Amino acid sequence: MVTLNRIYTRTGDAGTTRLSTGAPVSKADLRVEAYGAVDETNACLGLARAGLADAELDAMLARIQNELFDLGADLSTPPRDGEAEGSVLRVSDGQVTWLEGAIDALNDKLPPLASFVLPGGTPAAAALHLARTVCRRAEREAVRLVEAGEPVSGPAMRYLNRLSDFLFVAARWANNRGAAEVFWKSGATRSLP
Repeated sequence: MVTLNRIYTRTGDAGTTRLSTGAPVSKADLRVEAYGAVDETNACLGLARAGLADAELDAMLARIQNELFDLGADLSTPPRDGEAEGSVLRVSDGQVTWLEGAIDALNDKLPPLASFVLPGGTPAAAALHLARTVCRRAEREAVRLVEAGEPVSGPAMRYLNRLSDFLFVAARWANNRGAAEVFWKSGATRSLP
């Protein structure tokens, strides 16, 4: 259990923060950018849930919000060689597998797509589309971290990739199970003044 009695510490006033290991880093550090985008994704999910009447989807999103804290902890703790399993909170392959099952469960009950979907429709669907795009940014930030030679756990990378897919399907589901979707009309306004 985490106890937070004091919200401000003044330790970040100079533009630095600490990873979960205690190592000081810039607030613009690639690792901080990655777990910061995960936090933004979580806030978008809170917004989506505030306007959602579907209990099944809400339960899925509640689970994911909790798992995003696991993901943030994972990303804020650089993996180390010889790290004992369970010594650090990491996203698990089981959490990735659950996401895949949730995607399939929702998608199997949706109509097939005949066009690209515009991000909109119901307020909950619009918020889920926003969460999806922020999640994609979190994934790009994690990729930048890896490309810079910094370690990121494999399950964390897979979770981010699956989560954006889940959020796309969840947005379709929140659009009255596909009935309220807004579709792209290719070139529809090209000849208009």
